[in-house]
Amino acid sequence: MNIQIKRSIDSDQISDEEIVSFLLHDRGISDKKEFFSPLHPFDILFSDLFPHSALDKVLKKLHQIRDKNEMIVVYTDYDADGITGGAILWETLHLLGFNVMPYVPHRKHEGYGFSKKGIDAVKKQFNPRLIISVDHGISAGSTITYAKNLGIPIIVTDHHMKSSSSPDDAYAVFHTDTLSGSGVAYFFAKETFKKLKIKNQKLKVILEKNFKVDYLALATIGTIADLVSLTGVSRSIVKHGLDVFSDIKRVGILHILQEAGIAHKPITPYEIGFIIAPRINAVGRIRHAIDALRLLCTTQDARAFHLAHAIGDINKERKDLVEKAFEEAEEKIKNKKLKIKNQKIIFLTSYHWHEGIIGLIASRIAEQYYRPTIVITVSDGFAKASARSIPGFDITSFLRSHAQYLIDVGGHKAASGFTIETSQINQFMKKILKSADELISEKILTRTYTADMKLPFTRATLSFIKLIEKLAPFGVGNPRPTFYQEGVLKAISYFGKKKEHAKIYVDNGYEVILFGKRAHLLGYSKGQKICILYSLDINRWGGKEEVRMKGVAVFPVLETKKMIDE
Repeated sequence: MNIQIKRSIDSDQISDEEIVSFLLHDRGISDKKEFFSPLHPFDILFSDLFPHSALDKVLKKLHQIRDKNEMIVVYTDYDADGITGGAILWETLHLLGFNVMPYVPHRKHEGYGFSKKGIDAVKKQFNPRLIISVDHGISAGSTITYAKNLGIPIIVTDHHMKSSSSPDDAYAVFHTDTLSGSGVAYFFAKETFKKLKIKNQKLKVILEKNFKVDYLALATIGTIADLVSLTGVSRSIVKHGLDVFSDIKRVGILHILQEAGIAHKPITPYEIGFIIAPRINAVGRIRHAIDALRLLCTTQDARAFHLAHAIGDINKERKDLVEKAFEEAEEKIKNKKLKIKNQKIIFLTSYHWHEGIIGLIASRIAEQYYRPTIVITVSDGFAKASARSIPGFDITSFLRSHAQYLIDVGGHKAASGFTIETSQINQFMKKILKSADELISEKILTRTYTADMKLPFTRATLSFIKLIEKLAPFGVGNPRPTFYQEGVLKAISYFGKKKEHAKIYVDNGYEVILFGKRAHLLGYSKGQKICILYSLDINRWGGKEEVRMKGVAVFPVLETKKMIDE
């Protein structure tokens, strides 16, 4: 492990405001006005994000389709980003008077994105004059050509990495990697609303409010769920989107919050990333994600209540499946005969893990062992795989360099998915492991903790933390500031159902909470000199505000100095 200190300064000699200025500078933020007061997404120009010439062509097509009352299908991905984006676009077109239906592929039977099976199903069920994708399509060139030959033009809205299978036969493409899939859908739907005339003034008012409240909240869920960098226009979405949750009247979202036990509480990236989004994702993982879209779009309170509680139950089932599978995965990794633990890429195969959870297993393994991880599950003669990576290693590009073994592959630098014939698995694994040995250095496989600067505990005041809070929302691309400080360990106490969390007491009674870090503290003793990496927030409870220090990691002082020197 290594510790990287971004800035060596004597924080005792500078003001709170100067510390915040250093934090902004080190995050590459030069325009403070734009950062602290980003333009509302409703007011951001579509032409600043996408080519307007493509939109003009699309608007003309939409005019023709609406005049003839022809069918449009919004074909969306089954994860939280796709479902929220699909809800935005489908409902917008519906309220604008289009004959439009949503279509969500089944994860197991059709797989991610466009497939010939999915296109055939859409044609048979709806016979549409147009398909619009949400959160996929940029790498589906051959399938889009297949649809075109069937007489169905496709508009692609996506944010994933481009590949050699570009959608040359798409009617139009709206793609950017600075937004989530739901973010692209939000701006596409908003511009469609602004440019297409609507006679019903009541619906016009409803739609405008939706783009300022409901649809913005949905795009916020999708953006955070898909781990998009919270910078630029995506920061605008999330910063303004978090603020509108208290104004939402949409019964589906209200019942999700109620079922999850977070109704009437402030919604932050944590609530979305760890409570709301997993519920939406769970449906597509082990059932059919169309029910998640129905929940987000229904106007019936009783139906929303039923769907929200059903989805809550599915999420509990998902947790149980993941826990059991993760335990089995760890058994394989720890089995010395299999020699998996020290491989530069962890490669696991199962014949019974549910394909909807293999991405979650890969994420946990990658985090636990700090290795790029590929998890494959085999069923019906084919193998589905999810891969997760670590900083410094582009897993999707790596897999695409071995595309000759794969049926399809797509994703981001940090996460990918692919399909492979079962007969190819062993050969593919051998090739992957050999390539990983050549390409992945020990430096990449060394976990690095980053701290912004050294900060004494005495600087952790409410006024200072409130200055830091102005940098929120925190997430990918804008991490919560992390500090480090040395001290003497006075005591340790554990809490939680399994005593998995800890509180450590340092120096003159300073308390640091470490969630899920019990194992990190084994071997430490009272009186030991330690280095603590920590972040700051405010515990607001019962009308009171208290400073809370949350530990990121703990190291012995001598070990810490060695890691910093290296």
